[in-house]
Amino acid sequence: MPLNSLRRTLSNASFRGGEREEQPSGPLSPPSDTTWRRQRLLHIGEEDSSMNETATLRPSVTQNTSYGTLPSFPPTKKTSSSLSVRRGLISLPGLSIPLFSASTTHSPVSTPPHTARATQPEPPEAEVDVQTNGIRVWYSSFTSIDWLHDAIKDSARRARLRRRRSRRGRFLRQLDRSIGWVIVIIVGFLTAVIAFLIARGEQWLFDLKDGYCGSAWYKAKRFCCPQYDEQDYILAAFTSLSLHESETCASWRSWAQVFSPVADASDWIYFEAEAFEYIVYAVLALVMAITSSLLTIYLTASTSFITRKDSGVLSETFAEDDDNGKVDPPVPGSEQKRRVLYYAAGSGIPEIKTILSGFVIHGYLGGRTLFTKAVGLTLSVAAGLSLGKEGPFVHIASCVGNIVSRFFSKYENNEGKRREVLSAASAAGVAVAFGAPIGGVLFSLEEVSYFFPAKVMWRRYFFCAMVAAMTLKFLDPFGSGKLVLFQVTYDKDWHAYELIFFLFLGVFGGLWGAYFSKLNYRWSRDVRNKTWLKAHPLLEVCLVTSVTTLLCFLNPYTRMGGTELVYNLFAECRTGSTNTHSGLCVVNPSTQAWPVIRAIFTALVVKSVLTLITFGIKVPAGIFIPTLGAGACAGRIVGILIQWMQHSYPNSPIFASCRGDLDCVIPGLYAMVGAASTLSGVTRTTVSLAVIMFELTDTLTYAVPVMLSVLVAKTVADAVEPKGIYDLVIDLSQLPYLNPKRDYIWGSYQINDVTERDVDVIRVDESNTVKSLRDKLQSLLNSGNDDSGFPILRPDDRESRLVGYIGASELEHALTIVAEDANQTISFHPTAPYGHSQMTSSISSLEAGSHIHHNDPSDFSCYMDQAPLTVQSNSPLELVQQLFAKLGARYVVVTDTDGYYEGVIDKKTWLTFLDQLESKR
Repeated sequence: MPLNSLRRTLSNASFRGGEREEQPSGPLSPPSDTTWRRQRLLHIGEEDSSMNETATLRPSVTQNTSYGTLPSFPPTKKTSSSLSVRRGLISLPGLSIPLFSASTTHSPVSTPPHTARATQPEPPEAEVDVQTNGIRVWYSSFTSIDWLHDAIKDSARRARLRRRRSRRGRFLRQLDRSIGWVIVIIVGFLTAVIAFLIARGEQWLFDLKDGYCGSAWYKAKRFCCPQYDEQDYILAAFTSLSLHESETCASWRSWAQVFSPVADASDWIYFEAEAFEYIVYAVLALVMAITSSLLTIYLTASTSFITRKDSGVLSETFAEDDDNGKVDPPVPGSEQKRRVLYYAAGSGIPEIKTILSGFVIHGYLGGRTLFTKAVGLTLSVAAGLSLGKEGPFVHIASCVGNIVSRFFSKYENNEGKRREVLSAASAAGVAVAFGAPIGGVLFSLEEVSYFFPAKVMWRRYFFCAMVAAMTLKFLDPFGSGKLVLFQVTYDKDWHAYELIFFLFLGVFGGLWGAYFSKLNYRWSRDVRNKTWLKAHPLLEVCLVTSVTTLLCFLNPYTRMGGTELVYNLFAECRTGSTNTHSGLCVVNPSTQAWPVIRAIFTALVVKSVLTLITFGIKVPAGIFIPTLGAGACAGRIVGILIQWMQHSYPNSPIFASCRGDLDCVIPGLYAMVGAASTLSGVTRTTVSLAVIMFELTDTLTYAVPVMLSVLVAKTVADAVEPKGIYDLVIDLSQLPYLNPKRDYIWGSYQINDVTERDVDVIRVDESNTVKSLRDKLQSLLNSGNDDSGFPILRPDDRESRLVGYIGASELEHALTIVAEDANQTISFHPTAPYGHSQMTSSISSLEAGSHIHHNDPSDFSCYMDQAPLTVQSNSPLELVQQLFAKLGARYVVVTDTDGYYEGVIDKKTWLTFLDQLESKR
């Protein structure tokens, strides 16, 4: 069976759980299978006996699992509050809050009364009415969340908890407060464990290309051979003891040593043993890279993730899979709107930024993606490609956060709250990547997070990052007690004259970062996506890996792994130590400086070119380590040049502060400053990057050099290319990310220039049947507006006033419930003062434990957003921008100065307008 067919079969089997899909029983029913839902809606109005028979054969009992509900309660007679009586509103029963989203209880719509009474945990007087803004069903993939609705829903949930005065209520409140702590502890711990496994696996596989440990084949080189610190090298210098690897590590056997007897004994083999070493190196690198790419392409393609929460089943481009696992092709003449994304490819930070801004991508943070990302990242880094594993840790940690949050209804049923966990997880990802928990929190604040509530920063984000760093410290992935391999310390201070050179490194880092981002964007846009490489991503991986293995043998620095190279470039050469850090310590600058500079410059050019063409191929890949390596090479070159100048002109006034000390220049410090500047030029981070560098060096002594270079690099890079690498990847992938930090010049544009006036609407004074609403929904989806909905209007003096708004997903779910009768009339009742409501103005959607006393399935009033955000047509465009960026609105309804309806602006329409606005600048 093909892999895709097997995947769909397993997915459908896990969803259906039976031979027939059960009919949704009410507004709070769980999502049904997309294929069944599509067929049910398409057959509305058709005389199909098979459909009628199927509906008749379905069991009349409700399904055992309801989406977001736990034991429900029957409607209880309760005295309305004085406010409700004055407004003529009918009170709703209270809602109970469970701890977990999984439930095996009956649906709230048809629970037998005696069962409900038996399981009712609270007395009737504990139930309260909380007004919210309508039901929202699950969010479909590639749609925007409603931040306002999720905030109101969580406020309603907390209000219900506070109104419980019993002992059990107080216990539930305390338990509710502790859930966040439990989640971040689990997320931090699991993130550190996964980071440990990736680090150990990557070390062993990377060293396997060079040889293996004879005493224990499963050990990496650093665990097979004894490791020495600087004190050991200083002691060896006094005792004339050699600590060279070939003399101290007899257990490690290189492939040249393994094949040397074969090459010497055979007359028909004309290769030297070193040639065998290169062949083994190249073959293993290709195998690892190809395996990583295969996992990425075939396990994490966006088209392979089909969940019950996907809506838009009436669209012509909806891929429908039948019982045999075959996918029906789109209707002829229709175009595929979305490009295929590979969820495990790249670093994942641009996509995480988009998700945290309120965009939904089902499967991107799932278990399959987590497995592929972790395994694929280990293989791609071990293959020796010019990429890093630090950036993808943010994606991996976010996957862990998403999976853990699914077990708690507080976060599972509220996408806004779930993004708090994802932000905390991203901080933990940076913490384990650089061993910098404080820097991780600041990176999440500065670069990743969209909304960053201050009240949960320390108790969620900081605590999660601390747990992750502490767990990784105990696991000790490198056997040295360090969280990261390139963590270094310096003993000497910097001097005032060096600020000039730090300033130069900042300019270099800004220029390098800006032009690298530009060239990588153009390479991906014009070469990777417009040539034969687009259709053959696996072949591109093979070519890039082959070129990398060929160029890596130019000198020892091009062959080093990215982390090892950065460590050696950062390292300080201590007086009296025999540790030369792979020849980077220049003892006699007059004779050694220029050969070392040439070798480092070669590594700088090779690593920069390889990173340019590698970042973006279909393997898990980060940009942090290659960028740090390029900047560290440039900084080390500058440091060695200054060291040579001081050695050649020791009495120059520039070096007066050295007071004759020929070792006062630290080339490793320049490497660290250069690395920070180039990373700032690429990612445009400042504060978090500086703090990460402080944590890497365990000191604040070099705060001024790092801060100066980072600020200069960002300023120069912004002047050359306003967007960083992550924003360019977002543009390249066409992700709907609304950048709240960007300022726009509106010019002569007005709201009328962006308002959509020709959208389909639902009028309450007309006859709205199941079939007519189905046709309107199908027309909306076929036009590509699957993330929008329908304004609901009523007539008023030959104009139309807004009654409410219903989303496409809500209408699809509601029509699925009443699909048997195509001619049934659907009603939409506005709230008071128009006096047609049979229930309160709105209720919390999919709230855990909620239930609705709603006996008329043809009344769609509960799905309406009866208080949508509105702006007048004479409002400035900056107000609309703030509504979307600061309030997280999903749509805004435009009215004229008299309050009459004019049109709608949804988030995707607004993003398209902003893109067109930028293109004209």
